[in-house]
Amino acid sequence: MRSRWRKRRQHEPAELNITSFMNLMVILVPFLLITAVFSRMAVIELNLPTAEAVTKQDEPEFALEVIVREDVIEVGDRNAGVLKQFAKTEDRYDLVGLTNYLKRVKGNFPDQLSATLLLESDIDYEVLVQVMDAVRTYRIDEPGEFKRAELFPEISIGDAPIVARASR
Repeated sequence: MRSRWRKRRQHEPAELNITSFMNLMVILVPFLLITAVFSRMAVIELNLPTAEAVTKQDEPEFALEVIVREDVIEVGDRNAGVLKQFAKTEDRYDLVGLTNYLKRVKGNFPDQLSATLLLESDIDYEVLVQVMDAVRTYRIDEPGEFKRAELFPEISIGDAPIVARASR
């Protein structure tokens, strides 16, 4: 009789209870789908200079450089030097003046898309992003609409050249 009992027990199919697992999936799937929307990242695309970028030409081409220093923003041409300076007033950089000047530069060089942003080592990241925004685009005021126009969207970054300052 004992052998019959073992045979019967071994041949019975096991019953799976997946109700609790299904309840978990019903809760988790919508939760994960909802939170996935909020995990977007803002990315600013940068171009880092390469060794191939430095080429010799007969006629030097305009190369916009914006140098952010502790007390001033300098706008210039890599080949011609500094064209304009915007002094820092009341712990703020003149980003509106910078954008207005870059609009005039864009008018003179409409095909130019690239700019090099050079920063001193102690410049805050927030200032870097603000200057990048001022160099890339500017706001167009139209009634009822918010539009931005392109200035120099292809930005390369680097370290500002060290300037010897007179001791006080």
